[in-house]
Amino acid sequence: MSDQSFNEVLSAHDHRSQPELLMPEAVLSRTAADLATKYTGVFSPQTVERYVFESYTALRLVAKVHTHLPTLAGRFAADRLTALAQSQGAVPKTAPEVLFVCVHNSGRSQMAAALLAHYALGRVHPRSAGSAPIDAIEPAVIEAMGEFGIDLGSEFPKPLTDDVVAAADIVVSMGCGEACPVYPGKRYLDWATDDPYGQPLEQVRRIRDDIDSKVRDLLGQLVPTTD
Repeated sequence: MSDQSFNEVLSAHDHRSQPELLMPEAVLSRTAADLATKYTGVFSPQTVERYVFESYTALRLVAKVHTHLPTLAGRFAADRLTALAQSQGAVPKTAPEVLFVCVHNSGRSQMAAALLAHYALGRVHPRSAGSAPIDAIEPAVIEAMGEFGIDLGSEFPKPLTDDVVAAADIVVSMGCGEACPVYPGKRYLDWATDDPYGQPLEQVRRIRDDIDSKVRDLLGQLVPTTD
């Protein structure tokens, strides 16, 4: 989803979301002030604040529980700002950036990003997003990943935004169709992987193992091992 379409979605819902958006305004403003300090010399406080409030609104559109939403919005905004700074060359990349995109960001892309982070140990930086994210990660996905010693309990579905695509070196589509914007000079991969949404645990395990194999292969290409 491009910035234009992302913002159009927010604008379309603004008349409904504005009253509730005002409720955590003080918390979001404090979050923005803290992030502005982190990005001093990179982004203006106004840009940081806009990203925080936009990120909150985007997450709120799909969230069923709003209790921890300001905290999640701060995390989402920080990641988007880092991606934006990387794409603009304002901060250096410390590792190759890989973006996994599926539809809901509740299963396939979350598993792929977590597995790559688990194996890469900082040598590659993964992100994930959804073309049409839902409110939470699939419980069976959390359970299946827990069997690998990977905790997805603190993760959450995130909408696809132009900034994270621009920062990526490799974009892996996992069933998101034509939703992902195309940038020249990037490597695009299309992984044909079943959707774990609503599937029983045994099926999710099979999908996890398929993704695991693909992730290991990709990591081997990005960070070749030496004997």
